[in-house]
Amino acid sequence: MKIKSKILGHENSIIKIEIGDTHYPKNHLTEENVNIKNADLEEIKSHHLITEGMVLLDTQMHFSTPQTVEFEIDEESVVMNFICCNNVETQIDQLESAKYSKENTHNIFYTNNFKATFKIPAFEHLNYFSIILSKAFYYKIINEDWELHKKFSNNILLKKPSYLTSKYLPFTPAIQWVLHEIKNCNRKGALKKMYLEAKIKELLIHQLETIISIPSQTEQIDQEDYNKLQEAKQILDNDFVHAPSLAELSRLISLNEFKLKKGFKSCFGTTVKSYIIKLRMERAKELFQNKAITVSEAAYKCGYKDVSHFSAAFKSFYGFSPQKFKINWDIIQVWITGLLFFS
Repeated sequence: MKIKSKILGHENSIIKIEIGDTHYPKNHLTEENVNIKNADLEEIKSHHLITEGMVLLDTQMHFSTPQTVEFEIDEESVVMNFICCNNVETQIDQLESAKYSKENTHNIFYTNNFKATFKIPAFEHLNYFSIILSKAFYYKIINEDWELHKKFSNNILLKKPSYLTSKYLPFTPAIQWVLHEIKNCNRKGALKKMYLEAKIKELLIHQLETIISIPSQTEQIDQEDYNKLQEAKQILDNDFVHAPSLAELSRLISLNEFKLKKGFKSCFGTTVKSYIIKLRMERAKELFQNKAITVSEAAYKCGYKDVSHFSAAFKSFYGFSPQKFKINWDIIQVWITGLLFFS
């Protein structure tokens, strides 16, 4: 499989990777970094994790003038795609897609000869995170369980390029957290490879869950209200520490409380209150990676004035008290990773 990316009109490639399709446990993981900064291109940073059957791309770009980026994959592949930027005009051969990218959305697609162009506006920060899998490696991850996504599976078997779902869906807190863990993994060598494989499988589970659990009620929400609900979610994502009350959130998005409560549960599969708790608990987990931080400090940084309320919420969410979680952080992480890897 050959993966290439370049800026239209420039000779040098940003990405140029070639891998085999078959993944073996003893395959080595290699890392590449691209760092380009000059007057014309402004800045390009791309971090690549590479092994047979799998390539992980974490790419950021920023230009002072509009640019067009071409991207190609020459063989069959399944791509777990995570978009962290707005306003990028996208054209993909053989796949119908939304004209412009939406920030913090994800999808999965299959293609047998991927060719795309991305028109990037000036001064727009582009950020894509993609996990490119050979078909054989994807088979292995899902254990060839085609029942998980029958229509998508059938398209793969027929070699018909397609998306898993018709439109990109918003990130969930779980997806955001796993992306953070992958990007900030400090392990090396075989341990890093094992960790990443487990996290990719976890990420795929979360992606499939968001699609499988989409309630039919969302189809009954009109576009205007849907946009307001997305705005409500973004407000909570931006500042869950000082999250507004339900009444305040209702006023901020100009949607009555009944529609907000019912619509939020329908669109995102959780209540507003539960979503805030989930965001706070994910933040607490991140904070406890710093062993010097106290439970009181973590509670305050997560928006709790009462430490006992924080501790109760944490134990309810994770099954461990904050103190026990802090003390056994490394053991818990190894345990969770092991469960995912061998499941």
